[in-house]
Amino acid sequence: MTAIEQGRLVKDAAKDINTATTSQKNKALKEIKNTLILNENKILEQNKRDIESAKQSGLQEHLIDRLTLNSDRIKGMTFAIDELIHLSDPVGEIIDGTTRPNGLKIERVRVPLGVVGIIYEARPNVSVDAATLCLKSGNAVLLRGGKEAIYTNTALVELMKDALRNCGMNPNVIELVTDTSRESANQMMKMRGVLDVLIPRGSACLIKSVASNSTVPVIETGTGNCHIYVDESADLDMALKITLNAKISRPSVCNAAESLLVHRLVAKTFLKMLKKEFDAAGVTLVGCANSRKILSDIELATDDDFYTEYLEYKMSVKIVDNIEQAVEHIEKYSSKHSECIVTSNYEASEYFLGAVDSSAVYVNASTRFTDGGEFGLGAELGISTQKLHARGPMGLKELTTQKFIIRGNGQIR
Repeated sequence: MTAIEQGRLVKDAAKDINTATTSQKNKALKEIKNTLILNENKILEQNKRDIESAKQSGLQEHLIDRLTLNSDRIKGMTFAIDELIHLSDPVGEIIDGTTRPNGLKIERVRVPLGVVGIIYEARPNVSVDAATLCLKSGNAVLLRGGKEAIYTNTALVELMKDALRNCGMNPNVIELVTDTSRESANQMMKMRGVLDVLIPRGSACLIKSVASNSTVPVIETGTGNCHIYVDESADLDMALKITLNAKISRPSVCNAAESLLVHRLVAKTFLKMLKKEFDAAGVTLVGCANSRKILSDIELATDDDFYTEYLEYKMSVKIVDNIEQAVEHIEKYSSKHSECIVTSNYEASEYFLGAVDSSAVYVNASTRFTDGGEFGLGAELGISTQKLHARGPMGLKELTTQKFIIRGNGQIR
């Protein structure tokens, strides 16, 4: 079956989920959760096939990390489903309402987007996160993962469709495009009238391609060139703890910090503290000319380095004279994902929060918290770095739109 044929199949099934009740959707989510738990060994067996194939093809280490599932990661997926079950259903929520002087009662109500298409790469957990988020928000979904995860994605989607059948719901509200060629992605980009929205999740190249070529409305999820700025008033022990967590805890994800900015008055002390810890952890630093005067053994950072989302044990560093320079640097090089200031100065923190134009801006906390689960949204469909409709972690409400409902008693204009 082609991607176009699968899209039509999902479109036909959409009305069954668009009008499903909260209890019906929660029942389906519970069935999916239990089915995944009972079939953990099957999932891991298929994931092992993908990992072996990825290693043979020379896939980069950080992508293999994203591809890999284990018991803890499967538990994480099922825990996210549990959270979705307990979250409020956004569909039908009355956003606001008014009664006009002529007696018309007008309400603005949340409704599903309809049919959501998602093109993603080497993260099989996206199959479950996306499908369950779409289900709870009343949307049908057409999934198209990368070839690196085809065995795992196929197993996960087959299990979710089985769960839907078991609880009497149309299984076609979740479909996986098994053709991982570029042609299937191109077909999805041209499914205007079938897909209501298309969401790319993956590399900068993928996102740019979809945003540039799609005739379907696109919600862009951005790459994560995330920054930490250590202010002159920062608690340096806190700054060290935050920087280590943001860079080292899981460097292959988009909310990991990639660039460090340090005020010149604390640069010498802080960079020496950091270098000791980074050397022990195997993190490579590249830096500006002034930072190399303090850390003579690091390489000189290029302009490209400051633009780069490394997704590995590597970080760029620049010494700045003041907070304004830090904000200017972020404005130039950031991907508008997540930025952090470490400071003890209230005025500095408020200036940073207001001046930095990214989807998530932190004071004294790791960028690693930019995540749907950590923000209380359940799972997430990605981190939107655009400004229209959705921005930041996309949860249930970001998968809805609105319509006006008007009740009258014979009014004419």
